[in-house]
Amino acid sequence: MNIKIIDLGLIDYERAWKLQDEYAAEIAEGIRPPTLLLLEHPHVYTFGRKGNAENLLWTETQLKEKGVSTYWVDRGGDVTYHGPGQLVGYPLIPLTPLSVSQSEVRQGEEKSDYVGYIRKLEEMLIGVLMQYGIASGQRPGKTGVWIQADVHSRCIHCRPEDKQKPAKVAAIGVKVDVRGVTRHGFALNVNPDMEYWNGIIPCGLTEPVVSLADLLDPVPSMQEVKQHITEAFCTIFENSI
Repeated sequence: MNIKIIDLGLIDYERAWKLQDEYAAEIAEGIRPPTLLLLEHPHVYTFGRKGNAENLLWTETQLKEKGVSTYWVDRGGDVTYHGPGQLVGYPLIPLTPLSVSQSEVRQGEEKSDYVGYIRKLEEMLIGVLMQYGIASGQRPGKTGVWIQADVHSRCIHCRPEDKQKPAKVAAIGVKVDVRGVTRHGFALNVNPDMEYWNGIIPCGLTEPVVSLADLLDPVPSMQEVKQHITEAFCTIFENSI
């Protein structure tokens, strides 16, 4: 099944959240094809279902000065940052339900291959990064895409002590609704203002965060990265939905 790609450009977080609800309902009804939304957000911190307010480090005054909005949302995970220069992808695709009893279905979510879906998103992003010569991978027990210390050591802007640690280059937080359609998705750090991660403990973890701009010269354009993401996403998901 073909996947429709929609480039929303820079769009307010709440507006994109409402679009996800609207499009996911149409996909469930069979009147819209599976869809991938690609976009950037103005500065925003979002807290998932495991969100902990203590992981927000900036005060209300600092948030206002930096122009940061905050939202508590229905995806998995803790707190993360979205902002200009970060490529956000919201896949709205129907997942095949697993064969389970009704008693095993969580309220408000269909029991589908949730973990397998997340692993596919990670594999897709790992493949895109490899096209730029960046070796990345998964980490047991943690969600997202990571680079090891030997790759992180190439970062010319990072603190020396951070270069000795693995770093997260892409975050993932998703939801599968009661009709089996995915919401939320992934965020790949292309060339954002990295200062904004100082305002949170991302996903409740103390590991550093890195961007393509920290590792590549010249930095690829957002449009180029979107093209690579589009091709990789369709390759992985068009034959599995």
